[in-house]
Amino acid sequence: MTERADKGETIRNTAADVVDFAPYFVAHSGHNDEDGTMMQSAQELRYQVYCEECHFLEAEEYPERRESDDYDDDSAHFYAYNLQKELVGYVRLVPADEDGEFPWQRFCTNLLPGIELPPAGQAGEISRLMVRRDYRRRRGDVLSGVNTADGNGPVAGERRMESPQILLSMYRQMYQNSLKAGVRYWYAAMERPLARSLQRMDFKFRQLGPETDYFGPVAPYLMDLRQMETDVGRSNPALLAWLQRPDGNNS
Repeated sequence: MTERADKGETIRNTAADVVDFAPYFVAHSGHNDEDGTMMQSAQELRYQVYCEECHFLEAEEYPERRESDDYDDDSAHFYAYNLQKELVGYVRLVPADEDGEFPWQRFCTNLLPGIELPPAGQAGEISRLMVRRDYRRRRGDVLSGVNTADGNGPVAGERRMESPQILLSMYRQMYQNSLKAGVRYWYAAMERPLARSLQRMDFKFRQLGPETDYFGPVAPYLMDLRQMETDVGRSNPALLAWLQRPDGNNS
C-alpha cells in the first residue's frame, strides 16, 4: 500500500518487507571520498569508456589515464560495486553553474516549442553515466547498462538483469541524495532508445529539444522526481519502496 502526503511529499510504501532490486551490487554516494580512492577508480573507468572505448575524448589529453573535468568538484558522485568490491558503474549529478546553466545547455541550444525549464537550483544533470564494459555483453546494451533491444523491466534476483541492476542501484543513491539536497528535477542528454527503455520502467524523461552531437547523437531530457514517484508508485510499488528505503550499506 502506498500513500502520498500533501505539498508534493514523497510516496511511502507501508509494507514491512521490501524487495531488493539490485541484490548483486552495492552502491555508494559521496562528494569526494576522504582518501580519493573511489574518485580515482571512477576517473579511471571514465577514461576507459570515454577515451579508449568510445573515443569521445582524446586519450593523449589524459596521460595519467584518468578522465576528469571542471565539473567534478561541485558534483555529487555515485559508485556501484559488485560483490567482489570491484567498481562496475559510475554516475554523477552536476548542479547548475554560477549563471544557472548546466553542461547540456552548451551543446543543446535549441528547445522544442512551449518548453519551460524548472528553477536551476532545483535541478541537476545526470552526467558520465556508465557501466563497465564486461557488464554490457548483450546485444542492445548501452553505456548505462540498460538494454534497448527488448522491453524487459527491472526484475529482482535475475542474474541476466545484472546491468539494469547496476543502473538502478546508482539511481537509488542519486534519488535519495536528491531528496536530501532539494533536487526535484533531473536533466539527461541521452539516445532515444535509452529514453524509451527508461520510460518502460516509469522513469519518464520528457524530451526538451532536438537531437545533437553531445558525446554522440543525443537529445536533452528532463524528469520530475515527484511525477516519477507517482508513476512508479502506481505501476510498481515494490520498486518505489526500495528506492525510498534508506540502507546503511548503500550510503
